[in-house]
Amino acid sequence: MEVLETGIPGLKLVVVRYFEDERGHFVEIFKQSTFRRAALPDAFVQDNISLSCQPGTLRGMHWQMPPHAQAKLVRVARGSVLDMVVDLRRGSPTYGQHFAVELSAANRLQLMVPRGFAHGFLTLEPNSEVIYKCDALYNAAAERGVHWADPDLALPWPEHPEVTVISDKDRAWPRLRDLDSPFADAPRKIVHSRPQPA
Repeated sequence: MEVLETGIPGLKLVVVRYFEDERGHFVEIFKQSTFRRAALPDAFVQDNISLSCQPGTLRGMHWQMPPHAQAKLVRVARGSVLDMVVDLRRGSPTYGQHFAVELSAANRLQLMVPRGFAHGFLTLEPNSEVIYKCDALYNAAAERGVHWADPDLALPWPEHPEVTVISDKDRAWPRLRDLDSPFADAPRKIVHSRPQPA
């Protein structure tokens, strides 16, 4: 397994190794000891599968209020999606910034989304199937979101396929500037300065 930085603290891409032969392939998509060594969330309690039949289906941008906030390990088993996250952690140097990546059955990437991010995706192919592991249970009363087309966020959704399928609930989420984020400051890296020569 290889863990790649994204430029946003805590948000990681996970590349796993596929073993292939004439039968097909085998892969470990999650191994607790490996995730623990890489300092990634490793206490998942719920697995979800989302199937979207049409390209241009948008789901997002979702998050849950603490204490029900979720970290998610997201991958695509069939088709492809443009996966999008927004940093909602107050005090984070990347607060309000986004990260976008194509996840597909072909590229086999996984995105490790920590708590404190809004998450969503747009399907790029028919019958795209997204699988994600969560480290907290879904709680309907704690579900929140930020509007997918918030002009202040300027999320780079593609023109092709354009957004054609979206739920009424996702159309109604507020803009980021109207939210009082409940997420604490992001952990900051401590930098120790080297002593200067006399």
